[in-house]
Amino acid sequence: MKNKKILMLANDYGTIYRYRKELILKLIEEDYDVSVSLPYIDKVEKIKDLGAEIIPTDVDRKSINPIKDIKLYFNYKKIIKEEKPDMVISYTIKPNVYGGMACTRLNIPYISNITGLGSTYYKGGWVKQIVSILYKIGLKNAKSVFFENEGNAKILVDDKTIKKDQVVVMNGAGVNLDIFKYCEMPPDNVTKFLFSGRIMKEKGVEELFYAIRKIKQEYKDKVEFHFIGWFEDDYEGLVNDLNSQGIIKFHGLQDDVIPFIKDCHCVVLPSYHEGMSNVLLEGAAMGRVIITSDIHGCKESVINKKTGWLCELQNKEDLYRKIKQFINTSYEEKKYMGILSRKYMENIFDKNNVVDLTIKEIEK
Repeated sequence: MKNKKILMLANDYGTIYRYRKELILKLIEEDYDVSVSLPYIDKVEKIKDLGAEIIPTDVDRKSINPIKDIKLYFNYKKIIKEEKPDMVISYTIKPNVYGGMACTRLNIPYISNITGLGSTYYKGGWVKQIVSILYKIGLKNAKSVFFENEGNAKILVDDKTIKKDQVVVMNGAGVNLDIFKYCEMPPDNVTKFLFSGRIMKEKGVEELFYAIRKIKQEYKDKVEFHFIGWFEDDYEGLVNDLNSQGIIKFHGLQDDVIPFIKDCHCVVLPSYHEGMSNVLLEGAAMGRVIITSDIHGCKESVINKKTGWLCELQNKEDLYRKIKQFINTSYEEKKYMGILSRKYMENIFDKNNVVDLTIKEIEK
């Protein structure tokens, strides 16, 4: 009897290797054959090393060129015909939409993962209308639609994009507690903050830069703000200026965030929208205090005023106040909040539980 086959569709390496490698390993352990379709870069060999087959596939995640998207649909149809999977699992908008269409056409069961509704959905306008229509088509016949927070699920159910009985809400992608281990906070002679992610307006960087300037004027060298990530919007000049002035410390894109989390006291992310912020889960798992926006996708990672603080969306003054409040908290209290952060991750966001729930849905 042949093994059951799973085909994963994704738009980049990080979506699979960084956040779903445990799922791949578990599927293989349970005698599934796993193939992964995604754009090829050298790093994807790490996915192959897990035991999965790699299918290089060109996915332009930013393009709104209909010719490219039609080509992707036909490419997915070709891949699915050749692979003959028992189940397809897709991640992010284009694999969800065009992979879902291809699966429907070929009568293959599929599960879609909404890892976040994305900038175009929140900006509204004609692009959002088109995305909504495409979602309705691509998700219509999905066996399940996985969401990383209740808010995103409610939006798509309320606007009748999907049916309520399709919804499965996960605790994000979960966090691997064996990799992101608890470690005691560094000494408190300098209070260190970390921002990790895409440097773009919708991650709240304008509000954060405002708060940082005020804090640095007051606390000088007693506080540091470290940034790791890459530029999604046109902030490179500003970031370089702030870095050269010593207002922030910019480290560029990093493959390994653990040393940076370990060296900080607090992870800060004043984002406008998230599916579920992995960097907040990772920071909390390592025993760090969290300051983030009071929105779905961020607030789930915090027990407000116990493991961190929630700040009002796009409110630069409130963000400044919460950062200042953390600085003025005693070192012993900071450590205690960090311990509670770790326990909260253990209770709610253990990666093993998310993997088990995913496989349970696959096998229904």
